[in-house]
Amino acid sequence: MTDYTLTVNGERRAVAGAWDGESLLYVLRERLGLMSPKAGCEQGECGSCSVLVDGVLVCSCLVLAAAAPHSRIVTLEGVAAQGVQRALVEEGGVQCGFCTPGLVMAIHDLLSRHPEADPLEIREALAGNLCRCTGYGRVLAAVERARQ
Repeated sequence: MTDYTLTVNGERRAVAGAWDGESLLYVLRERLGLMSPKAGCEQGECGSCSVLVDGVLVCSCLVLAAAAPHSRIVTLEGVAAQGVQRALVEEGGVQCGFCTPGLVMAIHDLLSRHPEADPLEIREALAGNLCRCTGYGRVLAAVERARQ
């Protein structure tokens, strides 16, 4: 068992008695109570658990939490005030909501790095996020609205 501290959304959070093999997804949800990263495939394929680690978008199910104490972790809760969620709602890009946190994180990451991304670059940036409900057209429209 290991004790360490993670910096999540700018706040130092203690993790006590963790197994070294716990994923960042597990620690964020089960130990720290942050519910935005979703446990979908737990294989890095669906994007529902996406977070930023030191400014890089990653699937938190593939990151060992014990390897992240010196990193800055940002979840949906850390970017909630930046308009992407509202754009998704206004454009009808939210249905069941399971993929929404990962999509918000991917859109936020794209627009912060490359606000003038063309349609192909937007599609590429969102390619790691699986959604069974929206058909992606409304999600693409939300990216356009979010960058306004």
